Amino acid sequence: LLETNVSKNPYVEKAAVFLTINGVLKTLIKQRKPIARIVNKSDSYYIDKFGVEIPLSANFSARVPLVSGINNAKDIKELISLIKTIGAHDFLNKEIIAIQKNVREEYEFTVRSGEYKIVFGKLVNVNVKFKKLIAFYNKALIDKTIKNYKTINVKYHNQVVCTKQKQDGE
Repeated sequence: LLETNVSKNPYVEKAAVFLTINGVLKTLIKQRKPIARIVNKSDSYYIDKFGVEIPLSANFSARVPLVSGINNAKDIKELISLIKTIGAHDFLNKEIIAIQKNVREEYEFTVRSGEYKIVFGKLVNVNVKFKKLIAFYNKALIDKTIKNYKTINVKYHNQVVCTKQKQDGE
């Protein structure tokens, strides 16, 4: 009964309650770990790696990407895959702070390091797109041109298309 009650808590992923040989009551509780915060017009909540909704907490704020444009279970499944891919790369995991999905089913990322956006497009050839993006970052961070861009677009095959910021006097 105690195990069932603890498992009902939305922040608990798994719970086990048992009695030791010495008669001591023990509990093992695994907390849900948020991977993204979904923000819609009327609602805001976290999701974990299984796509389970976790309510916001007054005591805790997770440092996870803010995500908008997610409307159904298919979108959440797609998002989980995308976030796992981003999370596998340490730099991208720190760099991408928000993900927006638009009406054309294309993704756009907001980044930590500047005022530019990354236009990712649809979730096809994801690994190729991330390889292009990393290669671009490796060059643009070294020659310090990254701040000159308004958009970095990796949705086209075998190329990175950028739009520059307007410079003073242009």
